[in-house]
Amino acid sequence: MNKWQEMYKQKLASAEEIVKQIPSGSVCATPCALGEAVGLAQALAERAEREGLTGITHHMLLTLKNLKYLEPGMENKMKHVAWFTSGFARKAVQEGRADFMPCYYKDVPMLWRELVEADVFYATVSPMDKHGWFSFGVSASTGRAQMSRAKKVFLEVNENMPRTHGSQFVHISEVDAVFENNVPLAELGEAPITEKDQIIGNYIADLIPDGATIQLGIGGVPNAVGQALKTKKDLGIHSEMFTEGMVDLIESGAVNNSKKNIHRYKAVAAFAAGSKRMYDFLDDNPGVEFHSIDYVNDPNVIGLHDNFVSINATLEVDLIGQACSESIGPKQFSGTGGQVDFVRGAGLSKGGKSFITTYSTAKNDTISKIKPMLTEGSHVTCTKNDIDYVVTEYGVAKLKGKTASQRAKELIAIAHPNFREELTFAAKKMNLIV
Repeated sequence: MNKWQEMYKQKLASAEEIVKQIPSGSVCATPCALGEAVGLAQALAERAEREGLTGITHHMLLTLKNLKYLEPGMENKMKHVAWFTSGFARKAVQEGRADFMPCYYKDVPMLWRELVEADVFYATVSPMDKHGWFSFGVSASTGRAQMSRAKKVFLEVNENMPRTHGSQFVHISEVDAVFENNVPLAELGEAPITEKDQIIGNYIADLIPDGATIQLGIGGVPNAVGQALKTKKDLGIHSEMFTEGMVDLIESGAVNNSKKNIHRYKAVAAFAAGSKRMYDFLDDNPGVEFHSIDYVNDPNVIGLHDNFVSINATLEVDLIGQACSESIGPKQFSGTGGQVDFVRGAGLSKGGKSFITTYSTAKNDTISKIKPMLTEGSHVTCTKNDIDYVVTEYGVAKLKGKTASQRAKELIAIAHPNFREELTFAAKKMNLIV
C-alpha cells in the first residue's frame, strides 16, 4: 500500500459520518449532472429532516435525480439552488421552493472563485489511481472552481464514473473525506426524432461543410443533425456537452477532429450524460478530453476553430430576433446554459455559423413560436445582436447582417402558414414592415 492508498484508507467514511460535519446554514456545492454527490446529498437531506437542520443550500446545475431535497417541505431545511433547471427541479423552482441562479455557463467558475463561496464541496468522482488522483469523469465543467474556496471537500467515489482525460482532477491530499457509493449512473433516454426534427436537421446539415467543428445539445433536432452529418468528412467536436450522437459520429468516421486548429485529433467537452454505452466509450478514451467550462465555453477559444457550427434550441423568437430559450413567460423552465457562449463563439469563428432551432408552433398548431413580441415576462437568452440563423420546419432565416424589416420578413417566411397573416399585420402595426 503506497502513501496515497494509506491516506485514502484513513479518510474513508460512511455518508452519515460525513454529513455530520455539515451544520445548519451551510452553503453546499456539487458539480453538474452526473457529478452530483447523490449519496451525500440524500444523506444530508435525511439528516436535515431528522435533526431539524435549517438554512442549508445545495447548489448545482442540472440535477438528474429526484432526491429528497426537492420534496415539498424541505425548502427551509435544505434548499436547492439550480444553476440550470432540469425537469426534476422545475416544479420546485416554479413554485418558489427552490431558487435559481441567472448566469452564462462560461461564468460559473468565475462566480464560485470570486462571488459565491461554498462551505462544503462534494462530488461524484472516478476511483483513485495509484498516484492519488481522482477524475471528475463526465462532469468536469465546474468542480475545481466550486472547491477552490470550500472549507470542506468530500468525494463520493463511484466505480461506474468513467475516468476521463483532460485537465480536471482532484488529489486525495486535497480531500477531507471519501465515501464509496457504486450506484449506477443516471442514463438519459434518446429523444425520438420526429418528422419536423428530421426536416430541421437536414436544413442545418446542408449548411455544414466538411471539416467543420460542431457543438450539439440534446433533443430531437440535435439527434437529427447528428444523423444527417454521418455523410460528412473530417468533422471536429468542441461542445459543452458530449452527446450520444457524437459517439455515432466518431464511430462512423465522420468525426476525426483532424481539421481543428486547436486540440487536433481530440474531441473536447465539459460534461456528458447519456447511456451506459456512452460512458463505456468515454472511459479512459484519450480521443476525448474534458476541460473546465470557462475554457470550453470561452467564445474566444470557440472562435479559434475555423467553420465552427453551433446548434441550440429555443422556446420562442420575436420579429426583431430576440430568443427566449429558458422561460415560459416569467416561469423558469431551464437556464441560459452555454447557448449564448456558443452563439458568440461561432460569431468569432472564420466561416462560423450558429443555428437557433424551434418548431414553428406549439400545442397542436394553436400557438406560434415566432411572435411579434416575446411573451410578457420572458427571459431574453440570445439578443437580437447575437443571433445568426433561426430554423423551423418551414425553412432557414438568416438574421445576421439584416435590417429590422428584413428580419421580420425572414422570420414570417419560416413561421407556420396559419400565423403568417397575423404576424405580417403585427409587423406593419409595429412599423417593422410597410
